[in-house]
Amino acid sequence: MTSDEIIINGGRPLKGRIEVRGAKNLAPKAMVAALLGQTPSILRNVPNVSDIRVVAGLLALHGVLITKGDDPGEWRLDPSNVEQAHHADIDAHAGSSRIPILFCGPLLHRLGEAFIPDLGGCRIGDRPIDFHLDALRKFGAVVEKLPSGISLTAPNGLKGANIELPYPSVGATEQVLLTSVLAEGQTELRNAAIEPEIIDLICILQKMGAIITVEPNRVIFIEGVKELRGYDHRAIFDRNEAASWASAALATGGDVFVGGAKQEEMMTFLNVFRKVGGDFDVHDDGIRFWHPGGPLKPVTIETDVHPGFMTDWQQPLVVALTQAEGVSTIHETVYENRFGFTDALNKMGADIRVYKDGLHDETRRVLRREFEQAAVITGPTPLSGAEIEVPDLRGGFSYLIAGLTAEGQTKVTNLGIISRGYENFIEKLRQLGADFIFES
Repeated sequence: MTSDEIIINGGRPLKGRIEVRGAKNLAPKAMVAALLGQTPSILRNVPNVSDIRVVAGLLALHGVLITKGDDPGEWRLDPSNVEQAHHADIDAHAGSSRIPILFCGPLLHRLGEAFIPDLGGCRIGDRPIDFHLDALRKFGAVVEKLPSGISLTAPNGLKGANIELPYPSVGATEQVLLTSVLAEGQTELRNAAIEPEIIDLICILQKMGAIITVEPNRVIFIEGVKELRGYDHRAIFDRNEAASWASAALATGGDVFVGGAKQEEMMTFLNVFRKVGGDFDVHDDGIRFWHPGGPLKPVTIETDVHPGFMTDWQQPLVVALTQAEGVSTIHETVYENRFGFTDALNKMGADIRVYKDGLHDETRRVLRREFEQAAVITGPTPLSGAEIEVPDLRGGFSYLIAGLTAEGQTKVTNLGIISRGYENFIEKLRQLGADFIFES
Protein backbone atom coordinates (compact mmCIF):
# COMPACT_ATOMS: atom_id res chain seq x y z
CA MET A 1 0.00 0.00 0.00
CA THR A 2 1.27 3.46 -0.82
CA SER A 3 -1.25 5.28 1.37
CA ASP A 4 -1.05 5.10 5.15
CA GLU A 5 -4.48 6.30 6.22
CA ILE A 6 -8.16 5.59 5.82
CA ILE A 7 -11.18 7.79 6.54
CA ILE A 8 -14.19 5.76 7.67
CA ASN A 9 -17.79 6.91 7.76
CA GLY A 10 -19.22 4.74 10.53
CA GLY A 11 -22.64 3.42 11.39
CA ARG A 12 -23.05 0.98 8.51
CA PRO A 13 -23.29 -2.79 9.28
CA LEU A 14 -20.78 -5.01 7.49
CA LYS A 15 -22.54 -7.54 5.28
CA GLY A 16 -21.28 -10.02 2.73
CA ARG A 17 -18.62 -12.65 2.23
CA ILE A 18 -14.84 -12.50 2.45
CA GLU A 19 -12.18 -15.21 2.25
CA VAL A 20 -9.30 -15.92 4.63
CA ARG A 21 -6.24 -17.77 3.42
CA GLY A 22 -3.27 -19.34 5.17
CA ALA A 23 -2.34 -18.33 8.70
CA LYS A 24 0.12 -15.50 9.15
CA ASN A 25 1.36 -17.48 12.17
CA LEU A 26 2.12 -20.57 10.05
CA ALA A 27 3.01 -19.65 6.48
CA PRO A 28 6.27 -17.74 7.18
CA LYS A 29 7.50 -20.58 9.42
CA ALA A 30 6.61 -23.14 6.75
CA MET A 31 8.71 -21.13 4.29
CA VAL A 32 11.66 -21.24 6.71
CA ALA A 33 11.20 -25.01 7.04
CA ALA A 34 11.88 -25.32 3.30
CA LEU A 35 15.54 -24.56 4.13
CA LEU A 36 15.76 -27.99 5.76
CA GLY A 37 14.84 -29.97 2.63
CA GLN A 38 17.15 -31.37 -0.01
CA THR A 39 14.47 -30.95 -2.68
CA PRO A 40 12.02 -28.11 -3.47
CA SER A 41 8.91 -27.50 -1.39
CA ILE A 42 5.47 -26.28 -2.44
CA LEU A 43 3.39 -24.21 -0.04
CA ARG A 44 -0.23 -23.51 -0.93
CA ASN A 45 -2.76 -21.02 0.45
CA VAL A 46 -0.02 -18.46 1.19
CA PRO A 47 -1.51 -15.10 2.28
CA ASN A 48 -0.44 -11.84 0.68
CA VAL A 49 0.80 -10.11 3.86
CA SER A 50 4.00 -8.19 4.51
CA ASP A 51 5.50 -10.83 6.85
CA ILE A 52 5.48 -13.25 3.90
CA ARG A 53 7.36 -10.74 1.76
CA VAL A 54 9.95 -10.23 4.50
CA VAL A 55 10.62 -13.97 4.75
CA ALA A 56 10.71 -14.35 0.98
CA GLY A 57 13.34 -11.60 0.82
CA LEU A 58 15.44 -13.25 3.53
CA LEU A 59 15.23 -16.65 1.83
CA ALA A 60 16.26 -15.11 -1.47
CA LEU A 61 19.28 -13.50 0.23
CA HIS A 62 20.33 -16.99 1.31
CA GLY A 63 20.03 -18.40 -2.21
CA VAL A 64 16.56 -19.95 -2.09
CA LEU A 65 14.85 -19.74 -5.47
CA ILE A 66 11.19 -18.73 -5.06
CA THR A 67 8.64 -18.96 -7.85
CA LYS A 68 4.87 -18.44 -7.84
CA GLY A 69 2.60 -21.24 -9.04
CA ASP A 70 -0.40 -21.02 -11.35
CA ASP A 71 -2.86 -21.06 -8.43
CA PRO A 72 -3.17 -17.94 -6.24
CA GLY A 73 -1.16 -18.38 -3.07
CA GLU A 74 1.01 -21.21 -4.40
CA TRP A 75 4.76 -20.80 -3.82
CA ARG A 76 7.63 -23.08 -4.85
CA LEU A 77 10.78 -22.84 -2.73
CA ASP A 78 14.01 -24.42 -3.98
CA PRO A 79 16.85 -24.47 -1.38
CA SER A 80 19.41 -26.21 -3.62
CA ASN A 81 21.86 -23.29 -3.55
CA VAL A 82 21.65 -22.03 0.04
CA GLU A 83 24.52 -19.75 1.05
CA GLN A 84 25.41 -17.30 3.79
CA ALA A 85 24.05 -13.77 3.33
CA HIS A 86 25.73 -10.51 4.29
CA HIS A 87 24.79 -9.20 7.73
CA ALA A 88 23.84 -5.76 6.43
CA ASP A 89 21.51 -7.27 3.82
CA ILE A 90 19.78 -9.44 6.43
CA ASP A 91 19.30 -6.43 8.69
CA ALA A 92 17.89 -4.33 5.86
CA HIS A 93 15.40 -6.98 4.74
CA ALA A 94 14.25 -8.10 8.19
CA GLY A 95 12.69 -4.75 9.06
CA SER A 96 10.43 -5.07 12.10
CA SER A 97 9.82 -8.81 11.69
CA ARG A 98 10.81 -11.30 14.38
CA ILE A 99 10.89 -14.21 11.92
CA PRO A 100 14.70 -14.10 11.33
CA ILE A 101 15.40 -15.85 14.62
CA LEU A 102 13.72 -18.99 13.25
CA PHE A 103 16.35 -19.15 10.51
CA CYS A 104 18.97 -20.09 13.12
CA GLY A 105 18.47 -23.84 13.36
CA PRO A 106 18.03 -24.50 9.64
CA LEU A 107 21.03 -22.31 8.71
CA LEU A 108 23.21 -23.92 11.36
CA HIS A 109 22.39 -27.30 9.80
CA ARG A 110 22.94 -26.11 6.23
CA LEU A 111 25.89 -23.74 6.66
CA GLY A 112 27.24 -24.16 10.18
CA GLU A 113 26.55 -20.50 11.00
CA ALA A 114 23.72 -18.00 11.20
CA PHE A 115 23.16 -14.32 11.91
CA ILE A 116 20.07 -12.49 13.12
CA PRO A 117 19.66 -8.71 13.43
CA ASP A 118 18.01 -6.86 16.29
CA LEU A 119 14.39 -8.00 16.34
CA GLY A 120 11.33 -5.78 16.11
CA GLY A 121 7.61 -6.49 16.07
CA CYS A 122 4.48 -5.09 17.65
CA ARG A 123 4.87 -2.97 20.79
CA ILE A 124 2.62 -5.10 22.98
CA GLY A 125 5.16 -6.26 25.55
CA ASP A 126 8.68 -7.58 25.87
CA ARG A 127 9.69 -10.08 23.22
CA PRO A 128 12.69 -11.73 24.88
CA ILE A 129 14.61 -14.16 22.70
CA ASP A 130 16.28 -15.83 25.65
CA PHE A 131 14.04 -18.90 25.25
CA HIS A 132 15.33 -19.28 21.69
CA LEU A 133 18.99 -18.72 22.52
CA ASP A 134 18.93 -21.01 25.57
CA ALA A 135 17.41 -23.79 23.46
CA LEU A 136 19.97 -23.31 20.66
CA ARG A 137 22.82 -23.47 23.20
CA LYS A 138 21.46 -26.79 24.49
CA PHE A 139 21.66 -28.13 20.94
CA GLY A 140 25.33 -27.14 20.87
CA ALA A 141 25.19 -23.73 19.22
CA VAL A 142 27.71 -21.06 20.21
CA VAL A 143 26.00 -17.69 20.56
CA GLU A 144 27.89 -14.40 20.24
CA LYS A 145 26.13 -11.08 20.72
CA LEU A 146 27.38 -8.35 18.38
CA PRO A 147 26.48 -4.65 18.14
CA SER A 148 24.56 -5.41 14.93
CA GLY A 149 22.80 -8.55 16.12
CA ILE A 150 23.57 -12.13 17.14
CA SER A 151 26.01 -14.51 15.47
CA LEU A 152 25.67 -18.28 15.91
CA THR A 153 27.96 -21.14 15.00
CA ALA A 154 27.87 -24.93 15.51
CA PRO A 155 31.51 -26.09 15.50
CA ASN A 156 30.58 -29.63 16.58
CA GLY A 157 27.21 -29.87 14.86
CA LEU A 158 23.84 -29.85 16.61
CA LYS A 159 22.78 -32.67 18.90
CA GLY A 160 19.45 -33.59 20.49
CA ALA A 161 18.66 -32.10 23.88
CA ASN A 162 16.24 -32.18 26.78
CA ILE A 163 14.48 -28.83 26.91
CA GLU A 164 11.76 -27.50 29.17
CA LEU A 165 10.37 -24.10 28.31
CA PRO A 166 9.59 -21.72 31.19
CA TYR A 167 6.43 -20.79 29.28
CA PRO A 168 4.72 -22.55 26.34
CA SER A 169 6.06 -20.01 23.86
CA VAL A 170 4.95 -20.50 20.27
CA GLY A 171 8.16 -19.04 18.84
CA ALA A 172 10.45 -21.07 21.08
CA THR A 173 8.52 -24.26 20.28
CA GLU A 174 8.94 -23.54 16.57
CA GLN A 175 12.65 -22.95 17.13
CA VAL A 176 13.08 -26.33 18.82
CA LEU A 177 11.11 -28.13 16.10
CA LEU A 178 13.06 -26.53 13.24
CA THR A 179 16.37 -27.26 14.97
CA SER A 180 15.79 -30.74 16.38
CA VAL A 181 14.58 -32.55 13.25
CA LEU A 182 18.12 -32.73 11.82
CA ALA A 183 19.98 -32.78 15.14
CA GLU A 184 21.80 -35.96 16.05
CA GLY A 185 19.85 -38.07 18.55
CA GLN A 186 16.56 -37.47 20.34
CA THR A 187 15.08 -34.22 21.61
CA GLU A 188 12.48 -34.03 24.35
CA LEU A 189 10.58 -30.75 24.58
CA ARG A 190 8.44 -30.10 27.65
CA ASN A 191 5.91 -27.32 28.24
CA ALA A 192 5.60 -26.91 24.48
CA ALA A 193 3.04 -24.75 22.71
CA ILE A 194 0.35 -26.83 21.00
CA GLU A 195 -1.45 -24.19 18.91
CA PRO A 196 -3.05 -25.43 15.66
CA GLU A 197 -0.30 -23.63 13.74
CA ILE A 198 2.31 -25.63 15.69
CA ILE A 199 0.56 -28.89 14.81
CA ASP A 200 0.41 -27.78 11.16
CA LEU A 201 4.16 -27.10 11.23
CA ILE A 202 4.70 -30.58 12.69
CA CYS A 203 2.62 -32.00 9.83
CA ILE A 204 4.88 -30.20 7.35
CA LEU A 205 8.04 -31.52 8.99
CA GLN A 206 6.61 -35.05 9.07
CA LYS A 207 5.91 -34.80 5.33
CA MET A 208 9.58 -33.89 4.92
CA GLY A 209 10.69 -37.07 6.69
CA ALA A 210 10.89 -35.96 10.34
CA ILE A 211 9.89 -38.23 13.20
CA ILE A 212 7.88 -36.22 15.74
CA THR A 213 5.60 -37.54 18.48
CA VAL A 214 3.17 -35.26 20.30
CA GLU A 215 2.52 -36.62 23.80
CA PRO A 216 -0.03 -35.50 26.42
CA ASN A 217 0.80 -32.66 28.82
CA ARG A 218 2.63 -30.50 26.25
CA VAL A 219 5.48 -32.96 25.62
CA ILE A 220 6.95 -33.41 22.14
CA PHE A 221 9.60 -36.00 21.18
CA ILE A 222 11.71 -35.55 18.07
CA GLU A 223 14.03 -38.22 16.69
CA GLY A 224 16.68 -36.55 14.55
CA VAL A 225 17.12 -37.81 11.00
CA LYS A 226 20.05 -37.38 8.64
CA GLU A 227 18.16 -35.84 5.74
CA LEU A 228 14.84 -34.22 4.89
CA ARG A 229 13.09 -33.72 1.56
CA GLY A 230 10.76 -30.98 0.39
CA TYR A 231 7.05 -30.86 1.17
CA ASP A 232 3.76 -30.14 -0.58
CA HIS A 233 1.35 -28.57 1.89
CA ARG A 234 -1.71 -26.34 2.13
CA ALA A 235 -1.40 -23.93 5.05
CA ILE A 236 -4.01 -23.92 7.80
CA PHE A 237 -6.46 -20.99 7.64
CA ASP A 238 -5.85 -17.81 9.63
CA ARG A 239 -8.09 -18.16 12.69
CA ASN A 240 -6.99 -14.76 14.02
CA GLU A 241 -8.20 -12.99 10.91
CA ALA A 242 -11.42 -15.00 10.96
CA ALA A 243 -12.09 -13.98 14.58
CA SER A 244 -11.36 -10.34 13.73
CA TRP A 245 -13.98 -10.23 10.97
CA ALA A 246 -16.42 -12.03 13.27
CA SER A 247 -15.90 -9.31 15.90
CA ALA A 248 -16.40 -6.64 13.22
CA ALA A 249 -19.74 -8.23 12.26
CA LEU A 250 -20.84 -8.26 15.89
CA ALA A 251 -19.77 -4.69 16.70
CA THR A 252 -21.40 -3.19 13.60
CA GLY A 253 -24.60 -5.24 13.83
CA GLY A 254 -23.64 -6.98 10.61
CA ASP A 255 -23.62 -10.39 8.93
CA VAL A 256 -20.32 -11.70 7.55
CA PHE A 257 -19.51 -15.07 6.00
CA VAL A 258 -15.84 -15.89 6.53
CA GLY A 259 -14.88 -18.33 3.79
CA GLY A 260 -12.15 -20.78 4.73
CA ALA A 261 -12.78 -20.63 8.49
CA LYS A 262 -13.07 -23.96 10.34
CA GLN A 263 -14.92 -24.77 13.54
CA GLU A 264 -12.38 -27.01 15.27
CA GLU A 265 -9.61 -24.41 15.50
CA MET A 266 -12.05 -21.70 16.68
CA MET A 267 -14.14 -23.55 19.27
CA THR A 268 -13.00 -21.41 22.21
CA PHE A 269 -13.70 -18.19 20.31
CA LEU A 270 -17.09 -19.46 19.13
CA ASN A 271 -18.17 -20.15 22.71
CA VAL A 272 -17.35 -16.60 23.79
CA PHE A 273 -18.91 -15.13 20.63
CA ARG A 274 -22.17 -16.89 21.52
CA LYS A 275 -22.01 -15.80 25.17
CA VAL A 276 -21.66 -12.15 24.11
CA GLY A 277 -24.84 -12.49 22.05
CA GLY A 278 -23.52 -13.19 18.58
CA ASP A 279 -24.67 -16.07 16.43
CA PHE A 280 -22.95 -18.25 13.84
CA ASP A 281 -23.54 -21.09 11.41
CA VAL A 282 -20.80 -23.55 10.49
CA HIS A 283 -20.62 -24.56 6.81
CA ASP A 284 -18.24 -26.83 4.94
CA ASP A 285 -16.59 -23.85 3.25
CA GLY A 286 -16.60 -21.35 6.13
CA ILE A 287 -18.49 -19.84 9.06
CA ARG A 288 -21.22 -17.20 8.97
CA PHE A 289 -21.10 -14.71 11.86
CA TRP A 290 -23.89 -12.23 12.60
CA HIS A 291 -25.57 -10.03 15.18
CA PRO A 292 -29.07 -11.53 15.68
CA GLY A 293 -30.51 -8.37 17.25
CA GLY A 294 -31.12 -7.52 20.87
CA PRO A 295 -28.61 -6.35 23.46
CA LEU A 296 -25.10 -7.77 23.69
CA LYS A 297 -24.09 -9.35 26.99
CA PRO A 298 -21.00 -8.69 29.14
CA VAL A 299 -18.46 -11.48 29.62
CA THR A 300 -15.31 -12.28 31.58
CA ILE A 301 -12.37 -13.47 29.48
CA GLU A 302 -8.98 -14.85 30.49
CA THR A 303 -6.49 -15.00 27.64
CA ASP A 304 -4.18 -18.00 27.56
CA VAL A 305 -2.17 -20.23 25.28
CA HIS A 306 -4.08 -22.78 23.20
CA PRO A 307 -6.60 -24.24 23.86
CA GLY A 308 -7.45 -21.10 25.83
CA PHE A 309 -8.82 -17.82 24.50
CA MET A 310 -6.10 -16.32 22.31
CA THR A 311 -4.65 -12.94 23.17
CA ASP A 312 -4.97 -12.03 19.48
CA TRP A 313 -8.74 -12.45 19.75
CA GLN A 314 -9.40 -10.09 22.64
CA GLN A 315 -8.44 -6.78 21.00
CA PRO A 316 -10.99 -6.89 18.14
CA LEU A 317 -13.65 -8.24 20.51
CA VAL A 318 -13.15 -5.36 22.96
CA VAL A 319 -14.86 -2.99 20.51
CA ALA A 320 -17.99 -5.17 20.49
CA LEU A 321 -17.90 -5.34 24.30
CA THR A 322 -18.14 -1.54 24.49
CA GLN A 323 -21.67 -2.07 23.12
CA ALA A 324 -22.62 -4.78 25.64
CA GLU A 325 -25.05 -3.95 28.48
CA GLY A 326 -23.02 -4.26 31.67
CA VAL A 327 -19.44 -4.76 32.80
CA SER A 328 -17.01 -7.05 30.96
CA THR A 329 -13.59 -7.98 32.31
CA ILE A 330 -10.61 -9.20 30.32
CA HIS A 331 -7.64 -10.71 32.13
CA GLU A 332 -4.67 -10.49 29.74
CA THR A 333 -2.11 -13.10 30.82
CA VAL A 334 0.06 -13.35 27.69
CA TYR A 335 1.37 -9.83 26.91
CA GLU A 336 1.84 -7.12 29.50
CA ASN A 337 1.17 -4.11 27.25
CA ARG A 338 -1.68 -5.35 25.13
CA PHE A 339 -4.23 -2.83 26.42
CA GLY A 340 -2.37 0.25 25.18
CA PHE A 341 -4.83 0.47 22.28
CA THR A 342 -7.76 1.19 24.63
CA ASP A 343 -6.72 4.83 25.15
CA ALA A 344 -7.92 5.67 21.64
CA LEU A 345 -11.20 3.81 22.21
CA ASN A 346 -11.80 5.89 25.35
CA LYS A 347 -11.14 8.97 23.24
CA MET A 348 -13.97 7.79 20.99
CA GLY A 349 -16.35 7.45 23.94
CA ALA A 350 -15.68 3.99 25.36
CA ASP A 351 -15.51 3.38 29.12
CA ILE A 352 -12.49 1.12 29.54
CA ARG A 353 -10.36 1.08 32.67
CA VAL A 354 -7.02 -0.74 32.58
CA TYR A 355 -5.52 -2.23 35.75
CA LYS A 356 -1.78 -2.56 35.15
CA ASP A 357 -1.30 -5.04 38.00
CA GLY A 358 -4.31 -7.16 37.09
CA LEU A 359 -7.37 -7.90 39.20
CA HIS A 360 -8.05 -10.53 41.82
CA ASP A 361 -10.84 -12.92 40.89
CA GLU A 362 -11.52 -16.10 42.86
CA THR A 363 -13.30 -17.68 39.89
CA ARG A 364 -10.20 -17.54 37.68
CA ARG A 365 -9.28 -20.68 35.74
CA VAL A 366 -6.03 -19.46 34.15
CA LEU A 367 -3.02 -19.31 36.48
CA ARG A 368 -2.21 -15.72 37.44
CA ARG A 369 1.04 -14.41 35.96
CA GLU A 370 3.28 -11.66 37.32
CA PHE A 371 3.02 -9.32 34.35
CA GLU A 372 -0.68 -9.68 33.55
CA GLN A 373 -3.10 -6.78 33.21
CA ALA A 374 -6.87 -6.47 33.28
CA ALA A 375 -9.34 -4.27 31.44
CA VAL A 376 -12.84 -3.49 32.67
CA ILE A 377 -15.25 -2.41 29.92
CA THR A 378 -18.52 -0.77 30.93
CA GLY A 379 -21.22 -0.44 28.30
CA PRO A 380 -23.04 0.27 26.25
CA THR A 381 -21.29 3.47 25.22
CA PRO A 382 -21.86 5.11 21.83
CA LEU A 383 -18.60 5.67 19.95
CA SER A 384 -17.84 8.87 18.05
CA GLY A 385 -15.39 9.40 15.22
CA ALA A 386 -11.84 10.54 15.99
CA GLU A 387 -8.32 10.65 14.58
CA ILE A 388 -6.33 7.62 15.80
CA GLU A 389 -3.00 5.99 14.95
CA VAL A 390 -2.48 2.23 14.68
CA PRO A 391 -0.22 1.01 17.54
CA ASP A 392 0.11 -2.70 16.66
CA LEU A 393 -1.37 -5.37 14.40
CA ARG A 394 -4.49 -6.50 16.30
CA GLY A 395 -5.02 -3.14 17.98
CA GLY A 396 -4.93 -1.59 14.52
CA PHE A 397 -7.71 -3.82 13.24
CA SER A 398 -9.66 -2.96 16.39
CA TYR A 399 -9.44 0.70 15.37
CA LEU A 400 -10.95 -0.16 12.00
CA ILE A 401 -13.82 -1.89 13.80
CA ALA A 402 -14.24 1.11 16.11
CA GLY A 403 -14.38 3.46 13.15
CA LEU A 404 -16.96 1.26 11.44
CA THR A 405 -19.04 1.17 14.63
CA ALA A 406 -18.78 4.89 15.53
CA GLU A 407 -21.08 7.69 14.53
CA GLY A 408 -19.38 10.21 12.29
CA GLN A 409 -16.00 10.11 10.63
CA THR A 410 -12.87 8.34 11.87
CA LYS A 411 -9.38 8.81 10.46
CA VAL A 412 -7.00 5.90 11.06
CA THR A 413 -3.30 6.35 10.26
CA ASN A 414 -0.22 4.08 10.22
CA LEU A 415 -2.14 1.37 8.35
CA GLY A 416 1.01 -0.41 7.16
CA ILE A 417 1.16 -2.36 10.42
CA ILE A 418 -2.23 -3.95 9.69
CA SER A 419 -0.94 -5.31 6.38
CA ARG A 420 1.50 -7.48 8.36
CA GLY A 421 -1.31 -9.90 9.16
CA TYR A 422 -4.46 -9.00 7.21
CA GLU A 423 -4.50 -9.83 3.52
CA ASN A 424 -6.14 -7.25 1.24
CA PHE A 425 -8.14 -5.83 4.14
CA ILE A 426 -9.03 -2.66 2.22
CA GLU A 427 -10.63 -4.68 -0.58
CA LYS A 428 -12.42 -6.88 1.96
CA LEU A 429 -13.91 -3.79 3.61
CA ARG A 430 -15.24 -2.80 0.18
CA GLN A 431 -16.72 -6.25 -0.34
CA LEU A 432 -18.58 -5.92 2.97
CA GLY A 433 -20.06 -2.54 2.10
CA ALA A 434 -18.01 -0.32 4.38
CA ASP A 435 -18.15 3.43 3.66
CA PHE A 436 -14.59 4.82 3.55
CA ILE A 437 -12.06 6.84 1.59
CA PHE A 438 -8.71 5.28 0.84
CA GLU A 439 -6.24 6.70 -1.66
CA SER A 440 -3.63 4.31 -3.01
